[in-house]
Amino acid sequence: MPRWDDFDRFFTPSIPLPAKGGIRAHSRRGKFASSWWGQRWIETLESFQLHSRLNRGRSYARRGQVLQLVLAQQKVAATVQGSRPRPYTVTIELKRIPDPQWRRVGRLIASNLAVAARLIAGEIPPDAERCFSEAGVALFPRKKDDLITACSCPDSSNPCKHVAAVYYLLAEQFDRDPFLLFSLRGMERKEFVAMIGTAGAAKTATSTRQSAGNGGQSAGVSARRSLAADPEVFWRGGRLPDTQHGEIAISADGAPLARRLGNLPFWRGRNNFLETISNISKSAAESGLGMLLKPPHP
Repeated sequence: MPRWDDFDRFFTPSIPLPAKGGIRAHSRRGKFASSWWGQRWIETLESFQLHSRLNRGRSYARRGQVLQLVLAQQKVAATVQGSRPRPYTVTIELKRIPDPQWRRVGRLIASNLAVAARLIAGEIPPDAERCFSEAGVALFPRKKDDLITACSCPDSSNPCKHVAAVYYLLAEQFDRDPFLLFSLRGMERKEFVAMIGTAGAAKTATSTRQSAGNGGQSAGVSARRSLAADPEVFWRGGRLPDTQHGEIAISADGAPLARRLGNLPFWRGRNNFLETISNISKSAAESGLGMLLKPPHP
C-alpha cells in the first residue's frame, strides 16, 4: 500500500530480498543500544525527524539485510541487500572535529582523572560530553549536515533505509567500543590516550614546579616510592590451593569474561551471542565439575 515518507512524498514500500549470512542486530525488540552513549546516538538521529526511514532501517538491521560492514580510515563502508539482486553500497562519515578542539578536549578530560580513567577503560562517562561542550564542539552530530552519507540505491532520500540500517548496527558497536565514535569524529583511540597522557603530564609538571616554588611538597602529598622489582618472585608464584577442602560451585553468571567484553562485533547468528556462549559455558562447567567430584576408581 502506498505511503507518505518523512519528506511528504508518496511511495510504494519495496520488499527486500532475503539476505543469507547477513549481520544481525543483537536487539530483537525495543531499544537498540544498552549504553547511554549508544542510545544517545539513536536519539540524535531520531531528533532529525526521519522516523519512517529509521523505522525501515531498524527492520533491515534486525532481519540481517546488512551483508558487510567495515570501519576503516575513519569512515564506514557497508553493503546492504535491498529489493534488487545486486546489494547496495553504503558509506557513512561524520564531520571531523578540528585538531585544536581535540587538544582542548584532551586537556579538559586530563584535568578530571575520573573521566579520563573511565574513558581509557572503554566507557564514556556523562561528564565527558560536558568536556566536549566546554571545548566548543559536540561528540554526537548536532545536525543532519554532520552526517555525510551515500548509497548506490535509486532512493534520493538521505538517509535511505539502507543507510539507516547501518546507523542502528553502529549503535550496538558503539556499546562495545565507544572509541569507534571518536574515530569517526577524526581521533583514533591510541592518539587520544596519548594526547590526554601528554596533557596530564604537563599539568603534573606545572603542579610540581609550583610546589617547588612553595618550598617543597604540598601538604598531604607524600613522595612516591618505587616498588621493588623481582621477576623470580613474580613468575614463581605461590602454591596451588588444595581442592580437597572448601566448597566448589559453578558460577551463576555463565561466561563472565565474554560478558565483560560485550557482544561479538557484527554477529551473524540467529541466536543472541552472549546467551549462546553462556549456555555452552555452563554446560562445560557442569561436565567439568562432575569429572572433578567423580569418585576415583578402586
